[in-house]
Amino acid sequence: MSKQLIYSGKAKDIYTTEDENLIISTYKDQATAFNGVKKEQIAGKGVLNNQISSFIFEKLNVAGVATHFVEKLSDTEQLNKKVKIIPLEVVLRNYTAGSFSKRFGVDEGIALETPIVEFYYKNDDLDDPFINDEHVKFLQIAGDQQIAYLKEETRRINELLKVWFAEIGLKLIDFKLEFGFDKDGKIILADEFSPDNCRLWDADGNHMDKDVFRRGLGELTDVYEIVWEKLQGLK
Repeated sequence: MSKQLIYSGKAKDIYTTEDENLIISTYKDQATAFNGVKKEQIAGKGVLNNQISSFIFEKLNVAGVATHFVEKLSDTEQLNKKVKIIPLEVVLRNYTAGSFSKRFGVDEGIALETPIVEFYYKNDDLDDPFINDEHVKFLQIAGDQQIAYLKEETRRINELLKVWFAEIGLKLIDFKLEFGFDKDGKIILADEFSPDNCRLWDADGNHMDKDVFRRGLGELTDVYEIVWEKLQGLK
C-alpha cells in the first residue's frame, strides 16, 4: 500500500492508503503524560499497544460495536476506516481515581454505584477541559441525540469490557474513548483501547496502565506485557 503521512500524534502516526476511506495507524514507542509535559521513548510500547488495541477492537467488532478497526497489518500497524473525529474525549468511570479524585477531594478506588460518563473538549491549547452537555451543544460539537448516543454506546462498551477484564483478574477503573463519523455519517468508535487510555488494577491494587509512567511506579512495558499475556487467555 502506498501511504503518505497525514497526521502525527503523541502515540500514533496516521497515513493514507490507496483507498480514500481507509487509513493506516502506526503505533509509536513514545509515552507521554500531562498533555505532553512528560515524554519518553520506551522500546516495545508501540508493539504492545497495537497488539492490545487490535485484540480489544476485534472483540468489540464481534460483539456488535461499530468501530473503525479493519485489521492488524503488522506489529505496529493497523488498517482503520477513515473517520472525522468528534473533538470529545468520552471518559467513563467505574471507580474514583485520577483527576476525578483530585477534583472532588475523594480517595481513589471508591466504587461508583452508577458509572459516570464525562466529556472533555479535545483541544491541546486549552489542556482538554472538562465540559458538560450544554458546552458540547454551544461549541456545536454534537446535538442532543448524538450526545445521548455517545453516552449510551460508551456504557454498552463498558459492560463488555468490565466482563472481559474481570475474567483475567483485572478491575477496569476508568477509560477514555474517542468517536468519529464514518463515510456514511455514522458515529463509530475510533482511536484505540490500550493501557494508555484506561486504568486497570490487579487484585492487589497494583496499577497495570499508564499511571506506572505518570507516577514513576516502574517499567511501563513490564505491566503492558502482563496485560497482553492475560488478554490472550480470554475465551
